[in-house]
Amino acid sequence: MRYLPVLFLLVCGCTQVADYDLIIRGGTVYDGTGTAPYIADVAVAADTIAAIGDLAEARGSEEINAEGLAVAPGFINMLSWATESLILDGRSLSDLSQGVTLEVFGEGVSNGPLSARMKEEMWDRFVARVGSEEEVAALLGDKQIPWTTLDEYLSFLESKGISTNVASLIGAATVRQHVIGEDERAPTAEELGRMQDLVREAMAEGALGVGSSLIYVPGVFASTDELTALASAAGEFDGVYVSHIRSEGGRLLESVEELIQIARDAGVRGHIYHLKAAGQNNWHKMETVIARVNEVRSEGLEITADIYTYVAGATGLDAAMPPGVQAGGMMAWHARLQDPIVRARMETEMMTPSDDWENLMLDAGPENVMLVGFRNEALRQYTGMRLTKVADLRGTSIPVTVMDLVIEDTSRVNAVYFLMDESNVRLKLQQPWIAIDSDAASLAPEGASLNNMVHPRAYGSFARLLAKYVREEQVLTLEEAVRRMTSLPASILSINRRGLLQRGYFGDIAIFDPSTIQDHATFDAPHQLATGMYYVFVNGTQVLNNGEHTGAMPGRVVRRSSSASQ
Repeated sequence: MRYLPVLFLLVCGCTQVADYDLIIRGGTVYDGTGTAPYIADVAVAADTIAAIGDLAEARGSEEINAEGLAVAPGFINMLSWATESLILDGRSLSDLSQGVTLEVFGEGVSNGPLSARMKEEMWDRFVARVGSEEEVAALLGDKQIPWTTLDEYLSFLESKGISTNVASLIGAATVRQHVIGEDERAPTAEELGRMQDLVREAMAEGALGVGSSLIYVPGVFASTDELTALASAAGEFDGVYVSHIRSEGGRLLESVEELIQIARDAGVRGHIYHLKAAGQNNWHKMETVIARVNEVRSEGLEITADIYTYVAGATGLDAAMPPGVQAGGMMAWHARLQDPIVRARMETEMMTPSDDWENLMLDAGPENVMLVGFRNEALRQYTGMRLTKVADLRGTSIPVTVMDLVIEDTSRVNAVYFLMDESNVRLKLQQPWIAIDSDAASLAPEGASLNNMVHPRAYGSFARLLAKYVREEQVLTLEEAVRRMTSLPASILSINRRGLLQRGYFGDIAIFDPSTIQDHATFDAPHQLATGMYYVFVNGTQVLNNGEHTGAMPGRVVRRSSSASQ
């Protein structure tokens, strides 16, 4: 890594008093609007961008020479799963090393509001992940989950200390579980009203909107009318409806129509999480999806989407089983999988295409499912193997292998599904309404993280956009790529004073070398940080210096619209 000088001005009797806390000198400014870049100085006072232009006569307490480097707003991760990883390690290193300064949570589930039972289940998950109740109590500062509402959870992160900002949607599945559990049934009118009230409470506290995830239990049990009711409640606060749609494969077109209908009927903006056409038989549908979204956008309905920059997705082996067998929660699911009658039925259902549920294993093909994460150490011998090979080693059929692994691991078992088309990735990136996500936790390549493999998107989704699709393949310009990671997501989520390099905006700044920024994580060796991101500032505080973490934890809760904490 080349050395880039940081100049510190000593304040003494013979030295001019500094005009600003920080001046970034001579960088090429990509301001987030998507317009042509320009060379300028950028000054920061406290947590705010104070001036942009020729600041030759001004002085900063700290100055950075950014000649030859890109100076951009900090990137916004539209779909982050750093909800727990930030509790374990507040540095957010894998995302920060790519320039991410804001993590957005809430794909279907959120860390609040929690019922007493949900708190107990969350505590048990932490214990299973960390190792002991004593260690969890030390992390949380309490012998139980110390928050109830979503805003209390976000405030907990801020008070604990995090390097990136955080924001969240309220999970549609979370309010469903809070009111009716994980049963396969519709809510009563009274229950739906309570669910709407929970959405309103979270929105009043600054949630960004409602997020659904419609292939997983219990979100899969929600009807279109239920989701419209929740989106309408969020719409009272100008919230967005965001969804992992009901199908990304065989029923992709119908599922996009459902999202459009919900957005239109609820009177809200609609956003598709990690837009994809899953499975080779469905790749051709992406052109139709894009044409349809462009059509409704031309009619004035604001529909957008985001993607990660890879041809594989990642989720659990629950995505290979019908929802009904998973109803009632993890323990009920595991109990059913040990019932001989259920197992016999699963042998057929898991290998038979169906329009009733999303089977990612069949979309990808069992040979294209790679196992990457186990709780049970005895099963980690299979890490990195394809499902077909594990079945051969165990001498069992594909469905039996999947069921037994879930039972033995007491988890959904993490897996990577190779099911997308590279040409579709390029096609999606050409659409001006496509933002970028990681759909992953933010990790560090050390300690317990190394016990399992992960999808490389956790370490490379944003850097890969800049390296592969901007610099190497020129699918989009650098200024447009920056817009997709900054002002576009800020606009989708109604976030003020972030996403642009403008006077009066918060000092979230990423400084990188466009000619060298590079992702290094691969599917076989994912735990590798991106390089080429030299300096990152969050709320005016430096968190990355010459690619190294400074130890600073200036991250804040970002709330929708005009909230004072934003």
